[in-house]
Amino acid sequence: MKTCVVDAWAFSEWLKAAEPAASRLDGLLAASQKGLVRLYASAINIGEVYYSLLKKNAPALARDWRDRAPTLPVQIEVPTMEDIWQASEIKGHFPISYADAFAAALAQKVRGTLVTGDPDFRQIHGLKLDWVGIP
Repeated sequence: MKTCVVDAWAFSEWLKAAEPAASRLDGLLAASQKGLVRLYASAINIGEVYYSLLKKNAPALARDWRDRAPTLPVQIEVPTMEDIWQASEIKGHFPISYADAFAAALAQKVRGTLVTGDPDFRQIHGLKLDWVGIP
């Protein structure tokens, strides 16, 4: 079974119905619902989407995300201390955001593919990407 980790960028694009991310994530969510793919997300990245919506003065959409995220067919992983060390190591070696380091660390932990369109992830050696952004 394919295992994927969805980052905040992909969720944000999905919420905006921005293509090609929205269609690709719709397909992955449907496949996860059917048990054909295993989807994960870091709780840090779920929170990142929430605060981004609040910063964009979209409190109603932020509240909707807060209510909706736990109902998605996605396993939301709360980082352990070991996960925090791993994300910190990634952040220490690559110029990415700290929240992005949690998505990368989770993808490595579950040996999954990171679903993203954020170009910052391209610099992390050995990280498998499912590119849902514009090529």
